[in-house]
Amino acid sequence: MYERKTLPDLNCGLDLIGEVLYGKWKMRLLWFINEGFRRPSELQRRIPGASRRVLNVQLKELENHKLVGKVIYPVVPPKVEYYLTDFGKSLIPVIDAMGQWGDAHDERLRKLIMRNIQS
Repeated sequence: MYERKTLPDLNCGLDLIGEVLYGKWKMRLLWFINEGFRRPSELQRRIPGASRRVLNVQLKELENHKLVGKVIYPVVPPKVEYYLTDFGKSLIPVIDAMGQWGDAHDERLRKLIMRNIQS
């Protein structure tokens, strides 16, 4: 049976960035690629809580949104490396600011998160 996709709400910048960055690991992937971890195996080691499949799906979505690019080297076994596009690089200051906010409110956020988990 044909399943109809619902169109996302794209009414403002927050809707747009939410649509592009929706996914538990996308901001970390962008951050780690920016830090120089470009091979899928390196990214997997940096994000051990994520399955390889989920990381591949989210990397593909980031690639579709032109935030990352991929180079496939013609060797056996195949070697793949990801890099940030200029568009992706423009997100790094935003991700950095969000990380700094999280660090500044670390204790409060941890308490709230743990309280919600235990409820």
